[in-house]
This record gives sequence, C-alpha cells and structure tokens, in this order.
Amino acid sequence: MPHTVEWKVYLYLFEDDEGRTKARVELDTGAAALTGRGTARRNPEDRNIPVIGDELAAGRALNDLGQQLLRAAEHDIESEEPPAPRKPRPGYGWVV
Repeated sequence: MPHTVEWKVYLYLFEDDEGRTKARVELDTGAAALTGRGTARRNPEDRNIPVIGDELAAGRALNDLGQQLLRAAEHDIESEEPPAPRKPRPGYGWVV
C-alpha cells in the first residue's frame, strides 16, 4: 500500500555578538510538532567564519530532532498491541 506524506521543516539560525550560534529546527507532521535545538560557540582565538557556526548549530539541532523522532517511533511501537500468538509448530524427529 503506497504511502506519501509531506512534512514541513523550518530551520532558524541566530548568531550573537559573543560568537555563539543557535539553531532551532521545527518539524510539523500535521499530527505532531517537534522542535530540535543546537548551539555552537566560536573560540575567541579562531577567525570569524559564520558558516562554520551555522553548520555546527544546524547539525546539532537536526541531530536533536532526529533523536526525538526515534524516541517517538519507539514509543509508538511499544504502545501497539502485541501481535497475536503464533500457533505452535509441529515438532521434528521422533515423538516421545
């Protein structure tokens, strides 16, 4: 049975004057909304290359969101009713 859905993902990046970059990624599945967060801090001795902070913060936010999705799936799996018990298979070999 084919299944196609579209989930909306929004990624926001914020940089402050102290060399920190914060990322927030929001996922809207239509049935649920999750938010992942990540941060990066530039060492004051390093050159100011904003894209590096953006990549680190965004990657960490996406990783956080991914972990939340995995936990949600695990919870959904555990909340499902267990499958019906299987019928015992006939034994092999000599019947004792």
